[in-house]
Amino acid sequence: MIGNNRKTNRVRFDHKHIVRIMGADGTWQRRCHLLDASESGAKLEVEGSTDPLKAQEFFLVLSTTGLAFRRCELIWVDGSQVGIHFVTARTKGKANAEKQRVCSQ
Repeated sequence: MIGNNRKTNRVRFDHKHIVRIMGADGTWQRRCHLLDASESGAKLEVEGSTDPLKAQEFFLVLSTTGLAFRRCELIWVDGSQVGIHFVTARTKGKANAEKQRVCSQ
């Protein structure tokens, strides 16, 4: 089972909110249920295969019109449930700096 390594508090929902995840290039999408969310990420239950998530980066589409969305990175997969981290300019910069540091060692 996944441990609690969260840096921000999450809100659990009493009922499932239907959302979609979509590849950054728009070539795939999956219907999901939003199980919990925080300022920095969320836990989703994915309908269908989680194989496309190996791309690591995608969009969480929160509205039926597609106007409300968040850029995400995959953190973990446990069966049909996935943990995602919301990507911002600040967090993307930190991730790139960490990758460069590890690669240069």
